[in-house]
Amino acid sequence: MNILVLAATGNVGGQIITQLRESGHSVRAVTRDPRTTRFPAEVEVMRGDLSAPDTIAACLDGIDAVFLLWPLHTGEQLPAVLDLVARRARRVVFLGTGGVPDLSFEEQAKLVHGCGIASTMIRPSTFAVNTLWWADQIRAGDVVEGAYGALPMSLIHEADMAAVAVRALTEPGHDGATYTLTGPEVLTQAEQVRVIGEALGRPLRWRELTREQARERLLADESFPDSFVDVLLDGYAAMLAGPPPVLTATVHDVTGIPARSLRQWAMDHAADFS
Repeated sequence: MNILVLAATGNVGGQIITQLRESGHSVRAVTRDPRTTRFPAEVEVMRGDLSAPDTIAACLDGIDAVFLLWPLHTGEQLPAVLDLVARRARRVVFLGTGGVPDLSFEEQAKLVHGCGIASTMIRPSTFAVNTLWWADQIRAGDVVEGAYGALPMSLIHEADMAAVAVRALTEPGHDGATYTLTGPEVLTQAEQVRVIGEALGRPLRWRELTREQARERLLADESFPDSFVDVLLDGYAAMLAGPPPVLTATVHDVTGIPARSLRQWAMDHAADFS
């Protein structure tokens, strides 16, 4: 199959490209700046910008299936991108996101499943890679500061999201499905810090901040988008007030392999914390 990966330079996109190539599929990666990519030579790289849907059209020539992750903090252009995909491809796999305040998961699913071609929606729990927000603090010492330390989450490894997406892109039987993916455990943010420390062989611990203190820290972090600070903290507050996460076995059901733990993720990413 000829498969297009949109938002290809992210953690999930990179894993999908690797797994597709290992399975023998032809891959085309789309990014805003192809000059900055380091994909294998056999991966075709094209320029495209999801905020400007017209730039995506040429990328779809000769494509059978499309993986789409939405990296923007507004869903304004999503219908136009899906319309372009539906005109050229036969299948789309969409990774849903909670980072689009103007488009709920349910609204995203309605758009994806209503686009007119075979479709699969993947609704993941919190990305384990989000804990890299703490990397600078972990490099500097054994204390991680933040708000909502008691917030329970089920973190999912990007390799597991990619494995489910690759099955949906390349195998029959996934049309119309919405897959809710979680990791194998529920951990508070404070427990996450401890588990990462154990994987790194360090006594890491959590120090609670007020919401305003955490907001100031995030705004001062040049690597963190200012527009997403309140979205994140509001989301955390809502999650803490709501029911705890419910674990699913979907990763195993789709791929035949159990979801990876946070400890495994931290071991895989140990170099990112050093």
